[in-house]
Amino acid sequence: MKIVLRSAFLAMLLVCIQPGSSIAAEDEVERAREYFTNLELINQDGEAVRFFDDVLKDKVVVINFIFTNCQGACPLMTFKLSQVRDQFEGQIGDPLQFVSLSIDPERDTPAAMKAFAQEHKADHEGWVWLTGNPDHLDNIIKRLGQFAEDVESHSTMMLAGNVSAAHWIKIQPYEMPPQIVEKVALLLEEG
Repeated sequence: MKIVLRSAFLAMLLVCIQPGSSIAAEDEVERAREYFTNLELINQDGEAVRFFDDVLKDKVVVINFIFTNCQGACPLMTFKLSQVRDQFEGQIGDPLQFVSLSIDPERDTPAAMKAFAQEHKADHEGWVWLTGNPDHLDNIIKRLGQFAEDVESHSTMMLAGNVSAAHWIKIQPYEMPPQIVEKVALLLEEG
């Protein structure tokens, strides 16, 4: 399976991370909000959230892509991220946040997302499970470079980013929790 980050995503990141950039901080935030969108999604508790303002802004995020009917990779990746999350106890939520995005919002209701999180021991503070309008999720997932037409062939690639620093990395599905912890720790150190 070939994974390609959209060129617009990469271009936006490169502009934001160029040393000596004269773009004011507010302009950078607005550009990021425009790129990632501020579309409304629904969390596992049935609450409406805005993707940029409520989920990404001022955070270091670890994002994975799941569907609750998955019997293979999704539970495994969730277990792996739960192990990673456990290493950051006390830093979760401020600024570190884990984000699981539904790639099957037609079936992944907030209740289904919460049940999946509970079943896989990943229903923790600082871990948001997002579903909602399929068009909104498709738009966001495309911007993150992880869209697949067929739910069953979705990518198991994860993303981690320090949103304020505009520093994003890919996390390969074969990476073990200690490797992921190291990468996330580096993002947290960037402030």
